[in-house]
Amino acid sequence: MVTLISFIVLLGVLIFVHELGHFLAARAGNVGVTKFSLGFGPKIIGKKIGETEYVLSWIPLGGFVKLLGESGTEELPPEDEKRSFYRQPTWKRLLIVLAGPVFNFLLAVVIFMMVYLYGIPNLIPVIGQMSPDSAAASAGIVAGDKILSLNGEKITYWDEIKPIITKSKGDDVKVAVQRGGEEKIFIVKPKLSKTKNIFGEEESAYLIGVSPAGKTVIERKGPLAAVVSSVDKTWEISKLTVISVVKMIQGVLSPRTLGGPIFIAQVAGDQVKEGIIPFILFMAVLSINLGVINLFPIPVLDGGHIFFYLIEMVARREIPIRIKEWSQQIGFVALLMLMLFVIMIDIERLNIKPVNDVLRFFK
Repeated sequence: MVTLISFIVLLGVLIFVHELGHFLAARAGNVGVTKFSLGFGPKIIGKKIGETEYVLSWIPLGGFVKLLGESGTEELPPEDEKRSFYRQPTWKRLLIVLAGPVFNFLLAVVIFMMVYLYGIPNLIPVIGQMSPDSAAASAGIVAGDKILSLNGEKITYWDEIKPIITKSKGDDVKVAVQRGGEEKIFIVKPKLSKTKNIFGEEESAYLIGVSPAGKTVIERKGPLAAVVSSVDKTWEISKLTVISVVKMIQGVLSPRTLGGPIFIAQVAGDQVKEGIIPFILFMAVLSINLGVINLFPIPVLDGGHIFFYLIEMVARREIPIRIKEWSQQIGFVALLMLMLFVIMIDIERLNIKPVNDVLRFFK
């Protein structure tokens, strides 16, 4: 039950924020909105306020905002024509469509900012395990030493170490450590070592061969630092999402690493059990993924509409409605096939033998 409720809350917030972006952009552009729906399928509850019907439906796997004159084919009273979506300049339609993904990014920024202001555990630079033949051990550094500075740069948290070691490109690094209340200086020469990145690719990197002891302190940022760090974190995860898709296309990353609704529900439930902070951080990451994926130039997605609008702005002519409709149908089928694929992966992960035996026939 916890898993189901956390999944519904997670998707509900992400979908609401996304559709709210479209809704507010349309209202700001004086475009009529006839329906704001959370979920698909049969209606649970609905209420009409002004010209807009607000609806909550049974299937929580999406939502939509229906705009006045959205299709471009419906007949409207003359007084509504100027508020029709299809009658708006191309740049305005583009902004209305873009607002959905933008709101997903903004949600992530807000969540990260709140977490940074509240405070998060951060590793302090106390050395734990180290191999006897590591560069640090060869220089005389031992487990339990606390790194104070590298080449004169003050070290407060563990994650500040790697960038400085990488920047050294193998040159000697002056390491100041605290040991038993005394400060000691060591000269360490980083070794070029083979490591694997987060995608499992082998790469070379300069290392000194130390790992953290696992001691943490609560790091709280000021308002300005929290905003800057939140934007940086959102940008970093956005880039990682795009790179992951590229790696998947290149065959470096297996498509079986994809997660569908069952996997997302499981993770959401696990994160809730860990606490509210892990849950909302997962929500932020998923919101970024939703924003990035929606910007891909695939018909049906927001990015597909934006792609067409950009073509129209460059060509200074409308793309025929028939071409748009065909592309939408192709895009819908492609997304449906992808959804079925990730659901099959999700079911396979459950490791239910009779079900897996059936799924083997589809491989």
